[in-house]
Amino acid sequence: MQHKKLLLVIMILAIIAVGCYVIWHNHQQKPKVSSASPYGNGAPVDATPTSTTAQAFDTKQFSIEEPTSPWVIVNKLRPLPNGYAPNDLSAPPVALRLGKGTDEMKMRAEAGSALKELFGGANVAGLKLLLVSGYRSQASQKALHDMYVAQKGAAAADTDSARAGYSEHQTGMAVDVGNASRTCEVDPCFANTPEGKWLKDNAYKFGFVIRYPENKQSVTGYVYEPWHIRYVGKDLAKQIYDSGKTLEEFFGLPSAPDYK
Repeated sequence: MQHKKLLLVIMILAIIAVGCYVIWHNHQQKPKVSSASPYGNGAPVDATPTSTTAQAFDTKQFSIEEPTSPWVIVNKLRPLPNGYAPNDLSAPPVALRLGKGTDEMKMRAEAGSALKELFGGANVAGLKLLLVSGYRSQASQKALHDMYVAQKGAAAADTDSARAGYSEHQTGMAVDVGNASRTCEVDPCFANTPEGKWLKDNAYKFGFVIRYPENKQSVTGYVYEPWHIRYVGKDLAKQIYDSGKTLEEFFGLPSAPDYK
């Protein structure tokens, strides 16, 4: 009898030992979770990346070649197709320098809608803006440039007026903005007005960039124009504003200080 009891105890102990071994073995096979983040910041690997984890900006979202693209880049080295004219021009519902039936008061639909929001933002800030000049046809741009050439000579004219076929205004997505009082209209002193300062700090929030920034004439080919803004959409406008670059610099294009 004692022998049988001893044998039973041994069998029970053996079963317990086998069970413990199986539990231990299974535990050893589980992958260990490191407390170090693969990003090297000490966060757990299963931590959800925060919004500060920046993703590379996709510079291929839109064409910079097609004249209808919101990102098209027009400069002294990159003319528009001869005779190009947008097919969705209309006067935005904002304060206009001329009658709404005038071509120069028109913009492409998307850009005009964004301009309405921009004017609304300025109004909230207690400022009144004015659309001074929007779309210009190739012919009207030629007439304007010819006038500047007659006034100051070709070399000087080329620093503040585009030749026909090379103007952003022809895209329908560029606009000259002023204040309701028309002080410093299309003049460098606009930068020092409350409206000019607000525009410089806030245009990007509505999808516009100051196309010809200060101290960038060697890149853009044009003197500082604090009144000239170009619609590119909010995503790209934010990138341009944060980088402090021109469109040429941002997209790695050659500087365009002079015509070919």
